[in-house]
Amino acid sequence: MKQFNFPQFWDKYGTFFILSIIVIIFGFLSPQYFLTANNIQQIFVQSSVTVLIGVGEFFAILIAGIDLSVGAILALSGMITAKLMLAGIDPLFAAFIGSVIVGGSLGAINGLLVNYTGLHPFIITLGTNAIFRGITLVISDANSVYGFSFEFVNFFAQDLLGIPIPVICALIVAGLLWVLTTKMRLGRNIYALGGNRESAYYSGIDVKFHTLIVFIISGICAGFAGVVSTARLGAAEPLAGIGFETYAIASAIIGGTSFFGGKGRIFSVVIGGLIIGVINNGLNILQVQTYYQLIVMGGLIIAAVALDRLISR
Repeated sequence: MKQFNFPQFWDKYGTFFILSIIVIIFGFLSPQYFLTANNIQQIFVQSSVTVLIGVGEFFAILIAGIDLSVGAILALSGMITAKLMLAGIDPLFAAFIGSVIVGGSLGAINGLLVNYTGLHPFIITLGTNAIFRGITLVISDANSVYGFSFEFVNFFAQDLLGIPIPVICALIVAGLLWVLTTKMRLGRNIYALGGNRESAYYSGIDVKFHTLIVFIISGICAGFAGVVSTARLGAAEPLAGIGFETYAIASAIIGGTSFFGGKGRIFSVVIGGLIIGVINNGLNILQVQTYYQLIVMGGLIIAAVALDRLISR
């Protein structure tokens, strides 16, 4: 009989196991509210933004780095999208500019600073987080921006075959990134870079180029999350996304991404983002204050990293 391999089992199914346990707990504590079809749909919609920033953060952590600016990029991208629509720009084109152009450019700034200063991404993105947030406050005069196209808001409020548009957007992005990581040389090189930076360099992998690409991907995902968030709220908030870097990191780490680089799966990160959504939704239903939700999230991050180290040993 083949011996049970716990590390291998946990690597494949651990995230699903955690999600199942959390769903069972909240289902038991509040079956009349939590396990309704409407609430389950709301969990998926609320998790879409977390999934988007989580899959972007996944790439930063995959190379043994981090991106602490995703919340600020989310806010700035959403704000610029709203400003463009108020200026008469087509909503879909404004959304493209806000997510791909703005988000990608801000991510590129992070990547270039990491490459050419030699500083750890933690320091760089900690600084750019403050810079991007400050720019958002300046261009908005610290006020919410609203009154833009109803067509834009209505598009992200619709369903397609019973699936909310924000959920479809998150799954499409995750699917594209899954293809990148599993079917393309670029993805394999990023894994190699995270596994051993020095070996990757001597194997002919352009370390600076791939580092830049990683932060561009993270920026685009955060930018797209900003567009979706703005549509869902019906307004661009200058303080949107504060603390979302915690959600992004938690999604990646709970999803099995190694904080030390070179290990992780996109769709496990998607489940990690869903876990965050389930926890927030369940605690809200139980009328637990937001402050306690932050405590739970911090504890989950520490537990996930500690478990990863334990299994690795």
